[in-house]
Parts: sequence; structure tokens; C-alpha cells
Amino acid sequence: MSKSDTTGNEQRILCENGRLNVPNTPTIPYIEGDGIGPDIWRAAKAVLNAAVEKAYNGSRAIIWKEVLAGEKAVNQLGNGLPEETLQAFRHYLVGMKGPMGTPVGGGARSLNVALRKELDLYVCQRPVRWFKGLPAPVVHPEHVNMVIFRENTEDVYAGIEFELGSEDNTKFAALLQENFPSQYAKVRFPKTSAFGIKPVSSEGSRRLVSSAIRYALTNGRKSVTLMHKGNIMKFTEGGFRKWGYAAAEEDFGDRVFTQLQWERIKADQGEDAANTVRETALAEGKVYIKDMIADAVFEAVLTRPQEFDVIASPNLNGDYLSDALAAQVGGIGIAPGANINDVTGAAVFEATHGTAPLFANTNKANPSSLILSGEMMLRYIGWQEAADLVIRGLEGALAARTVTFDIHRLIPDATLVSTDGFGESMIKAM
Repeated sequence: MSKSDTTGNEQRILCENGRLNVPNTPTIPYIEGDGIGPDIWRAAKAVLNAAVEKAYNGSRAIIWKEVLAGEKAVNQLGNGLPEETLQAFRHYLVGMKGPMGTPVGGGARSLNVALRKELDLYVCQRPVRWFKGLPAPVVHPEHVNMVIFRENTEDVYAGIEFELGSEDNTKFAALLQENFPSQYAKVRFPKTSAFGIKPVSSEGSRRLVSSAIRYALTNGRKSVTLMHKGNIMKFTEGGFRKWGYAAAEEDFGDRVFTQLQWERIKADQGEDAANTVRETALAEGKVYIKDMIADAVFEAVLTRPQEFDVIASPNLNGDYLSDALAAQVGGIGIAPGANINDVTGAAVFEATHGTAPLFANTNKANPSSLILSGEMMLRYIGWQEAADLVIRGLEGALAARTVTFDIHRLIPDATLVSTDGFGESMIKAM
């Protein structure tokens, strides 16, 4: 049996030397979520339990442990993110969560962002692929098969902002004017501006890009594209590009071939020689590291998605791109996600959509995002056989044309089922 710490019947996942040690019955904490969270969690739990049972004939099982956050935590404990919940995720290492609401404008900071920062989950990993039977707005959704690595703790999501009219905003504007007059002069309407700060570090950028490259090498992916807006934000997004290439060449050596290497060979020996070296490197299984301006990426993933494999991005652009790509393959309702620290092994797998309070407790919502996030979790802890059964179940449910209302309204001749019914359809298809 794998190593575990056991207290009574409790066994927990550990990380030693960067590798997970997973017991046969790990305790995994979960947050049910707000709005439709309880509905989709109920279906997801049933599907994941069924996949594990079928894959391992009872020799393995997940021991689920509910922890509180969001509305439920506020109602019961008066705190949206209790310390006990953070401690549970630290203790058990791997967990899951449903959607949690975030106020727009005023109000509390995002609980999702707070959880990522507190646990230093610096990778937001979002695989995007199409499943046969899903309606999609593009001609060839089957060409979309990418994994987004979005930096999770920096950029504008650091939350460093000063509200217009506040004392802090006045102080910051004065600080800018007195100490950085040339920068202050760039502010179009300084007297009526709120201010925000965008920190992007070499450390944060390098570890994110390194994680993306490790994933590509481990999973047989051919390229990693560094997505940035370095032509305009030269020292933040441009820094992300520079530090990403440095991580690739310094940390991975001859396991990768970079666009910068290609450019150096081209300058020295000509384009034909550079192309030959690149083709040889890729034929040898090296991962190609390249970069592209963010707006060009949005155009290219629509017109030539086959050219993209793994994409690494700063926080905000990665947020935009993840949802835009999900729309190409059927919508965010089927898009899974994970927040990972692949050094400590800590990971939280989550539904990537919102809480949809209008449909709370109606048993109508599509549980696929949370179920597929659970599939990612199973693969993360090394339970590949169970993860494969989840995929088989989803493909089978879609092949049988049993779908929830969000998909049914796009293919009305299919069979409409509830949230629970969709989970049951997946279990039957395993």
C-alpha cells in the first residue's frame, strides 16, 4: 500500500520529493459550492464513486469530507472562508470545490482567488477538448485539443486597487505624481481615475512556464506557446515572455527547442538551416517553445487551432482565453479546471462556471464541468483507470443523446434529463 498518515480510518495523500503517495482510501475534502453547487456536486460525487468502484472492484475508494466556504459558511459560521477549511485543504493536499459567487464592484474579494493565494496554487490548468455530440459554433471543434496553464496568483488578480474618492487613491496618485512624473503624465484623466497595480514576477512566471513544459514532456505534447501582450506592457507581459524562455532553456536544456534558438540559428546560418534544426529537434521528441501576442492567439485558435497544444499565460489573458476556448467546444458548462502547486502537490479541482442562482435546487444544471474536474483529479492522483471510465461515461451519455437543458435547447430532438439523470446516464455508459 502507498504511504499515508492514518488517524482511525483516515488516510491522506502525501507528497514526497515531488511525487504523490496515494493510499487506497484517501480522504478528500470538498466544498459543495453556492447556487447550483449542491445539485452538480451530488451528480459528480455519484459518477466519481461509480468510476472508482467499477475500476478497482472495491479495493479503492474516496472518503469524501465536506468543508465549508461561501454562502453555507457565512450562514453557519459567519465567515466565507474559515481557517478550518484552509487547514483541511493543507492537511489532505488534494480537494474539490463547486462554484462560489464573487461580488462585482464592491463587496468581498473573490473566495476562489483567496483560496488559490492561501494555498499558493499558482497553476490554473484548463484542458479544452470537444466531445462528439456536443453542439459547437465552429466548423471543426474536433481540432481543439489544448491545455491552458494560467498563472494564478499575480497580475491584476493580485487585487491591488485604489478606489476613486478614497484616501488611499489620493495618496497613490500623489505618490505617482511626485516620484514618477513621466508615468503620471500618461494618465489620461488623473483626477477621476481609480488605480490598480499589475505585479508580474520572474519567479512566478518561471515556475508557471516550467510547470507547463513539464506537463508537455510528461504527456507527449509537442509545443508550449507563451501567450503575452509584451508589445504594449513591455516589462510585465514582456517580462513573462523573457522569463518563460529563460526557464525553458536553462531548466530543460536539450529536452526543448525554442523559438529563440531558431532565431539565433537563422541569424547565423540562414532560415533553411534553422528550419532543418527545428524539424530534427521535433522529430527527436523535443517540445517546441514559442510565443505569440495575446490578440493574435485569439484569432489563431479560431482559424488554426491544430497549431496549439499547451498555452502558458499570465493571469488575466489566461482567464479570457480559457472561457473563449470552452465556447468553441460546447460552452463553459463542460469545461473542467484545476488549481495546482506541482512542487508541494497541493491541488483543488473545481467547476469553472458560475453559481447560476436562478437554477439553484432545480436539478437542471449540467454537472459536466465538475465531473470532468473530478476526472482530472483522478488522473492527478494516478487513478487512470477510473478517470478513463469517467470519459467513457460522458462519451456514452452524449452518444445516447441524453443531455441537460443547456444542451437540449441547442439539439431539441435529444432526450432531456435532470442533473441527477445525466449522472445516471454516465454511470450506465461506463
